[in-house]
Amino acid sequence: MGWRKWGDFRWRLVAWYTLLSGCTLLSFDLYLYFQFRDGLLKQVDRALEVAAIQAIKNIDDEVEVLTFDPRRDAPALAALLDNAGVSVYLLGADGTVKGQFGHLLTSPIEVSVLPGFDTLKRADGRWRVYTQEILAHNNRPSGWIKVVHSLDEVDASSDDLRRQMVLGMPLVLAFVGVGGCFLASRALAPIGQMTQTAQQVRLSGDLTQRIHYQGSQDELGRLAVLFDEMLDSLQQTFEREQRFSADVSHELRTPLTVLKGRIHVALSQSRTADDYRETLEGIEPEVERLIRLSNDLLLLAQLERCSQQWRAEIVDLSDLLAAIAEQVKPLADLKQVHFNTAIAPKLTLLGQPDHLIRLFLNLLDNAIKHTPPQATVTLGACQKSDTIQVTVGDQGPGIAAQHLPHLFERFYRVDADRSRQTGGAGLGLAIAQEVAHLHSGTITVQSQLHQGTGVIVTFPIHGSANQP
Repeated sequence: MGWRKWGDFRWRLVAWYTLLSGCTLLSFDLYLYFQFRDGLLKQVDRALEVAAIQAIKNIDDEVEVLTFDPRRDAPALAALLDNAGVSVYLLGADGTVKGQFGHLLTSPIEVSVLPGFDTLKRADGRWRVYTQEILAHNNRPSGWIKVVHSLDEVDASSDDLRRQMVLGMPLVLAFVGVGGCFLASRALAPIGQMTQTAQQVRLSGDLTQRIHYQGSQDELGRLAVLFDEMLDSLQQTFEREQRFSADVSHELRTPLTVLKGRIHVALSQSRTADDYRETLEGIEPEVERLIRLSNDLLLLAQLERCSQQWRAEIVDLSDLLAAIAEQVKPLADLKQVHFNTAIAPKLTLLGQPDHLIRLFLNLLDNAIKHTPPQATVTLGACQKSDTIQVTVGDQGPGIAAQHLPHLFERFYRVDADRSRQTGGAGLGLAIAQEVAHLHSGTITVQSQLHQGTGVIVTFPIHGSANQP
């Protein structure tokens, strides 16, 4: 992959990762450096305390005159102090130097009788000093002892560690940067694939492009999978809209062609008023068909986008279905179709009456239209557990299995010629499904050839309608 193909985000990610790692490493190095130096300093302090205790044990103050000569009185102590590189100063109660041992200091030590540890910075280096009070046998202060040790070794070791850290940090950061580039490339691979796929879709308009991600299912992996699913949804929506546009054009072409032909014939020559009246009466069914089609399309758009303002209310479904049954009974009688109802009382749900009326009128209208004379259409409603089921059944010709998955598609008709003769545009079941979904319900069709058709609509009792 070329450097430019990486993109600014990856470089920023690597830069932030390297910067954070560098800050962490610097903090750890500083902590380690100060801990190391403090550890060495504590070792020196412990050595000074031990040297002071041993030196005090060899001080003679019987005649209240402090004397100190380790080489004469304590050769073993002298050897210990020499090997430890320790210088010892003996001070009287007045602060004057009474004795000293060691050759490390090239100039006199500053006289101070403050007890405890101190660090002196001199021209010949840094020195660690430990001062302790000397008590006589009668517990009276008789003087002070100062034990001094050079910090050259401590400073040299600390400087060496600091130098190693300074030299090692760029190497570590370089390794971190290379590792960050590798990790960023691996981690952001799904995003790169999504970007490339999106560019291909934008340039070619081909919605069949997919990532087909097979990596780990982490956040970016799931995002890549969702990206493919989104493209699937977009492709289905686009194809559905294409089919919809083609179907609308096809549905409009027939009545408009009829209208144009009749108008052309009427205008081709002078006619009587009766002839014009006959032409207009022939045009009227096509106009009504166009009005029904436009109304159905508008209702579908409103249901899908929930743009129509409506309020859900408690609906007495039993009374509603009874009123619908009374409304369609004359249509059944006209076709000599037996119409039976079995509606349980006091069925209620949360919904919108006008949409529910449209739903069941569509189903009953389809059932009656496709039922032969002397056959039966049934309307039933009952409560099952926490749902209400409404069934519409007929004894019509039935529907072949290959048509069942497509019944709720817009403009889909099992028998296109027959549907056009009856004025249907293939939108009734699509509208019914949208109304059912809007009421948190489902609609299913069960049918076999020559055995009739049954439509089952299921609603939750007092369910939450999907209000806009």
